[in-house]
Amino acid sequence: MRGWRAAAFIAAALPLANGTWAGREPVLKQIKTPHDYYFREMYLPQWTSGPGSLAWTPDGKSLVYSMAGTLWRQTIGVGQAEQLTAGPGYDYQPDVSPDGEQVVFVRYRGDAMELHLLELESGKVSPLTDSGAVNLEPRFSPDGNRLAFVSTRATGRFKVFVGELADGELSATQLVPDRESATPRYYYSPFDHELSPAWTPDGRALVYVSNREVPYGTGSIWLHPLGDRGEPRLVRREETTWKARPDVAPDGRRIAYASYLGRQWHQLWVTIVDTTAEPFPLSYGAFDIAAPRFSPDGERIAYIANPQGNTEIWIQELIGGKTVRLNVGPRQYLEPMADLELKVVGADGTPVSARVAVRGADGRAYAPAEAWTHADDGFDRAHGEFEAQYFHVHGEATLALPPGRAEITVWRGPEHGIERRSVDAVAGETTALTVALERLGLPSAFDDWVGGDVHVHMNYGGTYRNTPVNLVRQAQAEDLDVVFNLIVNKEQRIPDIAYFSREPDPASNDEVLLVHAQEFHTSFWGHVGLLGLNDHLLLPDYSGYPGTAAASLYPDNVTVAKIARAQQALIGYVHPFLAPPPDPAGEEKLTHALPVDAALGGVDYYEAIGFADHRASAEVWYRLLNCGLKIAAAAGSDTMANYASLRGPVGINRVYVDTNGRAGTPLERRDAWLAALKAGRSMATNGPLLGLTVDGRGPGGEIALEGARELKYRGFLRSAVPVDHLELVRNGAVVETIALEGDRTRADFEGRVQVAGSGWLLVRAWNEASHPLIFDLYPYATTGPVYVSVDGLAPRSPDDAAYFLAWIDRLVAAAESHPDYNSDAERAEILANLQHAKEFYRGCAAALTVR
Repeated sequence: MRGWRAAAFIAAALPLANGTWAGREPVLKQIKTPHDYYFREMYLPQWTSGPGSLAWTPDGKSLVYSMAGTLWRQTIGVGQAEQLTAGPGYDYQPDVSPDGEQVVFVRYRGDAMELHLLELESGKVSPLTDSGAVNLEPRFSPDGNRLAFVSTRATGRFKVFVGELADGELSATQLVPDRESATPRYYYSPFDHELSPAWTPDGRALVYVSNREVPYGTGSIWLHPLGDRGEPRLVRREETTWKARPDVAPDGRRIAYASYLGRQWHQLWVTIVDTTAEPFPLSYGAFDIAAPRFSPDGERIAYIANPQGNTEIWIQELIGGKTVRLNVGPRQYLEPMADLELKVVGADGTPVSARVAVRGADGRAYAPAEAWTHADDGFDRAHGEFEAQYFHVHGEATLALPPGRAEITVWRGPEHGIERRSVDAVAGETTALTVALERLGLPSAFDDWVGGDVHVHMNYGGTYRNTPVNLVRQAQAEDLDVVFNLIVNKEQRIPDIAYFSREPDPASNDEVLLVHAQEFHTSFWGHVGLLGLNDHLLLPDYSGYPGTAAASLYPDNVTVAKIARAQQALIGYVHPFLAPPPDPAGEEKLTHALPVDAALGGVDYYEAIGFADHRASAEVWYRLLNCGLKIAAAAGSDTMANYASLRGPVGINRVYVDTNGRAGTPLERRDAWLAALKAGRSMATNGPLLGLTVDGRGPGGEIALEGARELKYRGFLRSAVPVDHLELVRNGAVVETIALEGDRTRADFEGRVQVAGSGWLLVRAWNEASHPLIFDLYPYATTGPVYVSVDGLAPRSPDDAAYFLAWIDRLVAAAESHPDYNSDAERAEILANLQHAKEFYRGCAAALTVR
């Protein structure tokens, strides 16, 4: 009903370390599920240039589907798509009424997703909900008089609603009461959710997915009879992901759903409604299939698949298995469109790869028909109604636009300026636009610095199917030199495990080096990156998962580091801390093991810039440095490179290292890059570029003094966006604020700093709040430290040592009380490692204070 009005949901932006607030907030921030990175991609509908969801017409001759944020209809066997909607906003998840006259669908607009009704004959669109919530997956009942759908209206969590539909008005109530589970959950709320409702053919029951008593994954398949005494009954117990989306066959007996059961990819499976029978696979392939829908006669099934990387619609015969792709040929738009021919070149006029965002005159995003499109995972509402949506172009691209003024933005990594253009698109005509990208004018010494992203996931359960060749092309568009694909589990599967090799991937070229590495997952100690493994991946790839055979806290990260060290790997802590940083005095449960592994020599690098709050992460890093630990500054985007909605793109967080050249075989280039990172010759950034020397030594360098002395420093800043603060930091304190003038995008600076005790110096640049052209919390960059020793003394800091001792006390308490070790020996080894780390910090606390 249009009277569905909910109180405004208030979701806090991530606070900065000093307590101020960034303007950037998550997309659809009213959803209250703990780990939004997964549901946003795998459950919410996405703006993709290929089809995203589909429904059959009642005669079984046509499909209605979403594509590029609008709805389309296409007759099977005819290669032309007819546009049904064109905004405002973005339209998804259609379902056709049993009489074939209406389509119910989801429209994303105004920071909410609301249900709308389309009259196919007239084209009239009417809203069904206006609650300000996220409403999803609408399905007509078999008689067309009711709707089932999912909404966050009541609690901010996903719940199934069922309602009467009469005269364009919807009156709906929540199907299953809120229920808090006693089952511990990882990534999911303690409250149950219900997803993906589908009607039985008699209209007397719904099938849906619920995580009732499921610790991992989005849940099992349940049958819920409708009526006063209807109680849900388990059909299939399985820890599905967000993509299960069951559909009931017209015979009322079979259920098709998507599952990765026993495999690395989602394929179609079929089970039985009336029993808990074991399912059987309906499809096979090293790619994803999702969103299955039975044809009205039950003889075919249509679905969304990505065998070529982007999304496509396929139709499979249930008997015989013949599959046919729905070819989307010429598009019949509701209104005449214009064409834009876009060319991106470097300063010399040579075509280059780049990232591009195009916003049409109607305020909607547009992209080439074949391009992978991506949406940012957050944005500042003061700068627009929607998050940024973009694609990668490799020299040239053509796309259709509505008539009127279109805005184009082009990026190519932080070494280039960001170019913004506008064109006036004319219906029926082609407009050509060439955008030339200029470098920022960096000092020549920067030529030997090579940029890498130490934390990328090529495939991680996303919309697209990525490959090494495509990942290299993504990196080229971002002007990124080195990519580390961290192979890792998503639930029980490890999608990229077959790609592991000690050698760089054969898809590497002279511009981009692709290296397959590993992220070791644990729900307890914190995630670590393992770069340069020269023999094998570490399995099972995770520990500390409650309720599983991997519930033991062993191996701890100390043990993981030792095993990885035997393969000459570098070990680093990834996506460290949100704001505020850990408080051992106030947090009873603190299990992150960074200070332990650092003390025992198990940390080579630290994601000073990553999927975290950079200034909060810096506070902890500075404390480690103050205790005499030399840990290199790194940066990793944690980009899931096959996502349509991601924290990204690849290389949004990157670390430059001084390799003294770029020559050699791919393996030699990899080893040189890793050696430079281990030596600390690094600078991490999400935008601004920095350089620093102290008495002629750069990051990672060491200066030995006899007595106090004044040191000379010099450096530079270059940035595509204005910078608020440029600071020289010594031992965690700002000792010099460097004035920025003009547009605050460049500076060459020098000065002197008095050093009376051992420690370190670095330069950092940061902004108070987010910037719409930097897809991160806020612009931030830091050089690695230059280390200084005075009179041969190591740095010491009793205050910081006491901080880590209190932290480890929390770890000891948690480890001692943990019930799920496989043996007493495991428990004893972990507690011994914790005690060895405490001995290190006691030694640091006993010495003189760093001055």
